[in-house]
Amino acid sequence: MPKTAPITADSLIAKYASDVAFAADRTPATTVADFVDQLHFAHRNLTHFAGISLADELDTAVIYLNDAEQVTDATEKQVLLNKAAAYMREIPDAVDEYRLMV
Repeated sequence: MPKTAPITADSLIAKYASDVAFAADRTPATTVADFVDQLHFAHRNLTHFAGISLADELDTAVIYLNDAEQVTDATEKQVLLNKAAAYMREIPDAVDEYRLMV
């Protein structure tokens, strides 16, 4: 069975930056700080303007992503990034729904 690559902040950005940028009405982020900033804007747009309740999970993802950037222990960092990824997995569906509204 092939081993999957560990989740990193960069892999999360690569996977979700385009969708998050669309929902945030920005250009895709390339840094963690910009990505976190855009997640806040995407949350606002999806939740408050479009009424997409799934967007509340973005706040939790931001907490885990920020925490992962602060820790030095590799195992703890991986756990936090895995949790952030779990909360981000519905971003494409939420943004697809948003695209239909705008």
